Amino acid sequence: MFFKKIDERIKVLFLIILLLFILIIIRVFYIQVFDYKKLNEYASDLWSRDLPIEANRGLILDRNGVVLADNLTTTSLVLIPNQIKDKEEVTKQLADILNVSFDDMKEHVYKNTSIERVHPEGRRLSYDIAEQISNLNIEGVYLVKEAKRYYPYGNLLSHSLGYVGIDNQGLSGLELQYDKYLTGKSGAIKYFSDAKGNKLNLSDIYIEPTPGMNINLTIDINIQKSIERELDNIVDMFSPDNALAIAIDPNTGEILGMGSRPDYDPNNYKNYSQEVLSRNLPIWSSYEPGSTFKIVTMATAVEEKVVDLDKDTFYDTGSTKVDGSTLRCWKAGGHGHQTFLQVLQNSCNPGFVKIGQLLGKDKLFSYLDKFGFGNKTGIDLNGEGQGIIFALNKVGNVELATTAFGQGVSVTPIQQAVAVSAVVNGGNLLKPYIVKSISESETNNIIEEKETTVLRKVISNETSLIMRRALESVVALGGGKSAYIEDYRIGGKTGTAQKVENGKYLVGNYIMSFMAVVPSNDPKAILYLAIDNPKNTALLSSYTTTPIARRILLDIIAALNIEKQPGGIEKELEWTDKELKVIPNVIGLSLQEAKKLLTDFTIEYTGSGTVVKEQTPSPGEKIELKGTIKLLLGD
Repeated sequence: MFFKKIDERIKVLFLIILLLFILIIIRVFYIQVFDYKKLNEYASDLWSRDLPIEANRGLILDRNGVVLADNLTTTSLVLIPNQIKDKEEVTKQLADILNVSFDDMKEHVYKNTSIERVHPEGRRLSYDIAEQISNLNIEGVYLVKEAKRYYPYGNLLSHSLGYVGIDNQGLSGLELQYDKYLTGKSGAIKYFSDAKGNKLNLSDIYIEPTPGMNINLTIDINIQKSIERELDNIVDMFSPDNALAIAIDPNTGEILGMGSRPDYDPNNYKNYSQEVLSRNLPIWSSYEPGSTFKIVTMATAVEEKVVDLDKDTFYDTGSTKVDGSTLRCWKAGGHGHQTFLQVLQNSCNPGFVKIGQLLGKDKLFSYLDKFGFGNKTGIDLNGEGQGIIFALNKVGNVELATTAFGQGVSVTPIQQAVAVSAVVNGGNLLKPYIVKSISESETNNIIEEKETTVLRKVISNETSLIMRRALESVVALGGGKSAYIEDYRIGGKTGTAQKVENGKYLVGNYIMSFMAVVPSNDPKAILYLAIDNPKNTALLSSYTTTPIARRILLDIIAALNIEKQPGGIEKELEWTDKELKVIPNVIGLSLQEAKKLLTDFTIEYTGSGTVVKEQTPSPGEKIELKGTIKLLLGD
């Protein structure tokens, strides 16, 4: 009986052992088959170390694909302290090459860490220094790829592009605003080492970095270059406090070009003050606009039918009184009897006081709100200002009068450009934008694209047509003559606004400006140019801003391939203008017949024969009286 009980216990024990053995086999099988990958990753994480490889930021490109913000490949120094045998000697060698103190380098070499990035001494190394370090061939000393932001055009569009810090993070402008899109995903060289940092005999693994997404702008580099060139010329000629320009497509709200002075080179942003770096003047600056604001006042008057530009008249004596305040015209003695179209052409302040009175404060200020003044436009750039418009309950007769001709209110350049776009595009107030699309860097697939946003209808198509003709007449017959371009129908309005400081107007300190439309009958671009306190010049915008604006307009015409627009208002010649003559067609005529038709010109001819085969310039073009026409003769 006793032995029988022992035998049963042995059997139970055997079964238990057998069951445990089966469970162990099942567990080992599960680990080998099902948990292998996870456990291998755990082990790999314990052994592996990553040498970081920084990803390129996405490119920033203009509307034509020209790269405005690029990347340069640089190298940086990374240490694995546990792999460095002779730490003192390595410290000395690296300190000498990097031109830093022994103690500074010692902090990196002796640091108790698995991987040490030598910052900032070992970041963005030059080729020569990187080669010296590489030639040391020291275990534990590594050079890894880093991307450095590079702006190939230097100062061009600097305030809008912005700049990045040493770790390639956006700090300003588009670089900051779109940082999450532009920032890529870093890669690494994964190597394996034991707990002491000694490298194991396992193959390294390369994890490729993923570049950031590309930002495609609405900017046209040719228009931008023109703006930058002329802003530099303004600084050279007039030594202003600052200057700015902005070009916008009035039909879409796309920014075609934008710049200001002072500016900076984002490749070397640390050399500039924060004041220069942070102020993107075309969207930030706020000031009294002066006479360019009259475009909005006149559009409101035409829309509300309080004046007929051609039929209604105003007599200007040179000044007008409002509640005891004398508001003067720029022309002593006034302009006399004028139509209201001439009031705009002559930029007559008393005439606009009258328009303000005819509109009344409720109507005028309701339209200022509709045109977007006093509110941000919503442009996709940081740092936008919103200006200051009188609260309606604080608007008296004097405030109404001065607002009508552009004094006493404060607006931003982008607000003015957007408002005038609405005046000439058929009456639609648009939201401006500078980023057209965001695309994948490797496939160029567009992941996000902006479209034109119409905020509201402000004026009618009929009013817009009337204002286009009126603005063209200002350039052909009024104060904007220096911006006139033969056959291209330029519209525009000059502005000269006295600056305010501590509630008082400064003497001899003005902001000169010019607002232009090209072409006025079929607007493709709005250009706004402003010069703050120009020195050594006549204090008239017609002599200061308009010739400069004309040069930018010519470049806009070329960049946008704008065709000639015949049938415009003929320019009223000034004493400085040379008379132009239309060249007749003499091709196919005899030389004697051609001479009779070309008596107003100087003739040069080549070739043998008696019949005109070709002529330069072409028939129908205009050249100066007594200008040269070249004829090619043949049989």
